[in-house]
Amino acid sequence: MSTNSEGQTVPQVTFHTQQNNQWVDVTTDELFAGKKVVVFALPGAFTPTCSTTHLPRYNELAPVFANEGVDSIICLSVNDTFVMNAWQGDQGAENITFIPDGNGEFAAGMNMLVGKDELGFGKRSWRYSMLVVDGVIEKQFIEPDLPGDPFKVSDADTMLNYINPIAEQPKRVSILTKPGCPHCIRAKKLLTEKGLSYEEVELGSHGLSYSSLAAISGQGTTPQVFIDGQRIGGADELEEHFS
Repeated sequence: MSTNSEGQTVPQVTFHTQQNNQWVDVTTDELFAGKKVVVFALPGAFTPTCSTTHLPRYNELAPVFANEGVDSIICLSVNDTFVMNAWQGDQGAENITFIPDGNGEFAAGMNMLVGKDELGFGKRSWRYSMLVVDGVIEKQFIEPDLPGDPFKVSDADTMLNYINPIAEQPKRVSILTKPGCPHCIRAKKLLTEKGLSYEEVELGSHGLSYSSLAAISGQGTTPQVFIDGQRIGGADELEEHFS
């Protein structure tokens, strides 16, 4: 574990995937040959750090990576294809290619297969990321050999900083809404027209109440739009912001 493989070719593996309810074998060459690919490998689908931070940020930055010439972003884990497909659906990570390394062959070929017996996981991949150009590993970020599940260097921002430290970051947009609110619909339509993706948090879901709305925004009406942490306000204020 923790063996740097920069300058080497990726392992030759055939991945067994399910696509449209059909078994489809995908080879290493199909994924990497003639392409510029970012890979991030992690211990397991649906696990906390992987689901809340590692995967979402790569999905969020996927358009930026594409602008930098990256053809695809691969999430790889020692899980079966059904688990990986379910995780992709749960996360809504449409910008990421999920590859099931069910037998751990790719992780073993990368010298990244480790035992997680103490957690009941068996053999899993160590957490790392890499930039692969035409099948050759150009850069690899390997998490330090520390107890637990360190997450310090394999994140999306570190990889993007390596590829282009001055790449323009997408704006982070959040909107607090309530069901049946016409002003919320208007605000979301405007954000879409401006090409901004957004996170929507609806009153009554995920524990968000009117008390939470007031505590977060200082306001008692919806929508409340935040861009890069700054409160813009409702639909009228959003229109003024873009005018």
